[in-house]
Amino acid sequence: MKIVVPRECHQGERRVALIPDDVERLVRKGIEVAVEASAGSGAGCPDEAYRSVGAEVSTRREHMLAAADLVVGVRSLPAEDLARLRDGCLSIGFLDPFQASGLIEQMRSRGISAISMELIPRSTRAQKMDALSSQASLAGYVAVILAAEALDKIFPMMTTPAGTIFPARVFVLGAGVAGLQAIATAKRLGARVEAYDTRPAVEEQVKSLGARFVKIDLGDTGETRQGYARALSGDQLDRQQEALATVCAQADVVITTAQVFGRQAPRLITAQSLNRMRPGSVVVDLAVERGGNVEGSETDRIVETGGVRIIGLANLPGRVAAHASQVYSSNLFHLIGECLDEGKPRLRLDLNHEVLGPCLVTHQGRILYEGINPSANR
Repeated sequence: MKIVVPRECHQGERRVALIPDDVERLVRKGIEVAVEASAGSGAGCPDEAYRSVGAEVSTRREHMLAAADLVVGVRSLPAEDLARLRDGCLSIGFLDPFQASGLIEQMRSRGISAISMELIPRSTRAQKMDALSSQASLAGYVAVILAAEALDKIFPMMTTPAGTIFPARVFVLGAGVAGLQAIATAKRLGARVEAYDTRPAVEEQVKSLGARFVKIDLGDTGETRQGYARALSGDQLDRQQEALATVCAQADVVITTAQVFGRQAPRLITAQSLNRMRPGSVVVDLAVERGGNVEGSETDRIVETGGVRIIGLANLPGRVAAHASQVYSSNLFHLIGECLDEGKPRLRLDLNHEVLGPCLVTHQGRILYEGINPSANR
């Protein structure tokens, strides 16, 4: 069995799918691992580190992909690389299945099996493989650091001979993994933190981190089976936006993390809300790649409106590539273990497997996941 780790092609992507420590563990299982030259350089993993643990390091990308039984990546392979994989090869990564239906169809038609890391179930058994959560946690941390750098105030309270500096007020929208980490990081920096989520069940988690939970009566909300917030109705969105605008007007920093599984991110902060914020305030939109929670946010840009800075930088985990790669590699290592035939160095994909079943998007010429271009499921 041969696992291939190609260099990421997405512009600005510095993460690598497997770090040398986990490659060494795979090699000890009798698995051959090939790494494309410079694949780990952006994450602090030089080629020599891979060679020293028994991996092959090669510049011949096309030949590596053609010989692979399993290709692991952070993001999906481009179409030209998918064309080089042989029938029956398994590809694992963040495939963006709801937006990249063309690539999913190409995998189906080529007989490639594909596991989408976004679809790893949120279960006890799958916790070690939950890459969406591991990367979101880092994104929440980075969002606060970016906000602290952009804000023209300090976060903590400080008593000086010239008087007392009051703590910055941070408002976090969405108390999922990214939101909770943002709350914790802002509190550690000394800010006064408030948070909001449509799911009342997360109130205790927010309070346990020392933040105040903002309550907005929207009627029946709840969450999906995967643990994500459900989409709100139009009337609920209107009420939510008005209530959030009042809180945002008092905040120095607003961090939005709200995303709906498989759908465009909800618009939470309108232009009217931004107009009510004080000049010098900062907004960080973690959902910018999914349409954005903030009106006017732009992917990979910092824009200013009425004196309010809106940070819409994409791929925040990639800004801490070393640690992002470390946790993602661990997620992959444990997932690969589930793909092996009773621990032997060969693949065995069980459609009824409680972890693999839900995240296996294509297999044996079929699209398996409901809601992804079902007309192509032939």
